[in-house]
Amino acid sequence: MKKLKGLHHVTAITSSAEKIYAFFTNILGMRLVKKTVNQDDINTYHLFFADDKGNPGTDMTFFDFQGIAKKQVGTNEITRSAFRVPSDKALEYWVKRFDHYDIKHQGIQEEFGRKVLYFEDFDTQYYALVSDELDTGIPSGVPWRKGPIPDEFAITGLGPIYLTVENTDKLASILVDNLFMRKVSSKDNATLFEMGDGGNGARVIVTEDQRKSQSQQGFGSIHHVAFRIEDREELDRWVEHFNALRAPNSGYVDRFYFKSLYTRMHRGILFELATEGPGFIDDEESYETLGETLALPPKYRGHREYIENVVRPIDTVRSTKTFKKEYF
Repeated sequence: MKKLKGLHHVTAITSSAEKIYAFFTNILGMRLVKKTVNQDDINTYHLFFADDKGNPGTDMTFFDFQGIAKKQVGTNEITRSAFRVPSDKALEYWVKRFDHYDIKHQGIQEEFGRKVLYFEDFDTQYYALVSDELDTGIPSGVPWRKGPIPDEFAITGLGPIYLTVENTDKLASILVDNLFMRKVSSKDNATLFEMGDGGNGARVIVTEDQRKSQSQQGFGSIHHVAFRIEDREELDRWVEHFNALRAPNSGYVDRFYFKSLYTRMHRGILFELATEGPGFIDDEESYETLGETLALPPKYRGHREYIENVVRPIDTVRSTKTFKKEYF
């Protein structure tokens, strides 16, 4: 069985689909490549932000569950998502950008041999930017060519995913023995794991913290993280593997834009394995208009009228607009 390639996507919860669209589009300069609904709760938006073409390993997605409470930060949770930028110089650009737009950040730091910049959004959702200057692992994506960020500084894909647990050894046995990752390095209470070809797009950083209480999901928290696998054939092998381990799992799930498998082997943490295709350019939207219409998988298209009545309209048209490249 082939090993996991790296990160596929990260899915989080927001208090406002409108605000997260504005934040990712205007501040982070990531492209909305699909505006659809949660396939398990069609009353809820599911927004996919990614690189210029929606390549696997580049997208962060959001649910906006109505009436959900704010997260309670704690242990046994997926704590922070990260995005890749081309260089250390790009991080300097982002410090200036965040200062200009009054985005809370912690300044440039070093972490496991990379320069990083922690920041957060209006929900106190935690993020990081990580420099690819010294990266030699799995390739990243490409900038959103028509977005507001100069290409030489723009986000190109997902960086490491951060987890906080009360016992690193317990999670390590899952990551290494069950998911075939490898332990790379440890410093203080943080441990770095990698998968596939490694590098920023294939890293998991685990922090041990026994002082905190159990986290509670809400807006501002991460719902799950997905790792990349090649295709349906590979996914079926992972189903067999999880079943042999007697690990709880969903079995095969068709998400139309990719095929999925979910497992919760550790308290509070949901992992997904997702195939690299078929992707977001489909029969409903061309490359030029990605994310501009309410897109629905075929099984829901017969319910379009109902769905359009229960999810409020959000204007996400960008093909008729011009974003000026912003330098600071």
